[in-house]
Amino acid sequence: MTIDYQARLDKLLDQSKADLVAFVPGENMVYFTGLHFHLSERPILGLFSRAGLSFIIPELEAAKLEARPELEARRFAWTDKAGYEAAFKEAVAALLPADARCALDGQTLRFFEWRALQRAGLPAANTLDAGDLFLNLRACKAPEEIANMQRAIGISEAALQATMEWARPGLTERQIADRLGAEMLERGSHGHAFLIVLTGEKTGLPHGDMADRVWGDDEFLLIDFGATYNDYPADITRTFCYGEPTARMRAMYAAVYDANKAAREFARPGLTCSEVDQVARAVIEEAGLGQYFIHRLGHGLGLSVHELPNIVAGNDQVLQPGMVFTIEPGVYVPGVGGVRIEDNVVVTDDGVKVLTSYPREL
Repeated sequence: MTIDYQARLDKLLDQSKADLVAFVPGENMVYFTGLHFHLSERPILGLFSRAGLSFIIPELEAAKLEARPELEARRFAWTDKAGYEAAFKEAVAALLPADARCALDGQTLRFFEWRALQRAGLPAANTLDAGDLFLNLRACKAPEEIANMQRAIGISEAALQATMEWARPGLTERQIADRLGAEMLERGSHGHAFLIVLTGEKTGLPHGDMADRVWGDDEFLLIDFGATYNDYPADITRTFCYGEPTARMRAMYAAVYDANKAAREFARPGLTCSEVDQVARAVIEEAGLGQYFIHRLGHGLGLSVHELPNIVAGNDQVLQPGMVFTIEPGVYVPGVGGVRIEDNVVVTDDGVKVLTSYPREL
């Protein structure tokens, strides 16, 4: 399916209330242009106004822009020898009259790029931060975006199944992670968005660091991971135990399982993110484990692994059809370990469709 980048850019400019919007390499540039550039010490800025799309760009990256003639983008090129200051000045002079307003991607544009724009003649008073606007425009996914995430999820779940048929106590966290990563690549992943494998007491750290710790009998094994496909990720967590979990471990798992199920069944358009978080949190609190649920229930999923909407207490953003997010309640008990069960869902007209299908039982 062909993506209408022009329509996306027009919507961005209309809603920004500015004469020009500026963004740097990363997920926003991919979403609005389809272009992939490395964010480095060499500044690259996309600039969009009613006159069209322009780029401040190093000469060594110009070929990527030339390969996309349909963008009809104007170039303000610079070389390593000459530096980028002249290109910034030329772009500001050509695209921004004295009273023009410029909307910046304030969440990713860096300080040295902002200072270069100022030195080029862009007054601070004429700028505004459109970082939230970029994210809000990306929050409701088009069918092709959902299809890419569904493909990434399918690759991830098949890889996890193959890995768990092989895995056994005595292997290290790194060994299990390496096998899972290889299984994803073998099935067509374009890399992985996330890959954490934790064992034993370390599962009590929501984002712990993998190491050479050996997975032992009767211990938790927590795997948080996701393949990517056409830039879009999966983000799945499952918790395992090989052997005989203790009664406390079973109680922890049951509380998280029930919270995950409650949120999946409750979520629907028109609810706030806070309301969905509270439904899951109430289940864990009723089990007497509320103090150990120490993070939000979930987060948006798209070109970024973490984006809008944030499924968290106090967030009154309303769920809308097309939003994709995670449901990942967790309980983390010091000295015992942790449990997290994470699924990916998309909001439909009357509920949510669960995109993940890997078994959730302990």
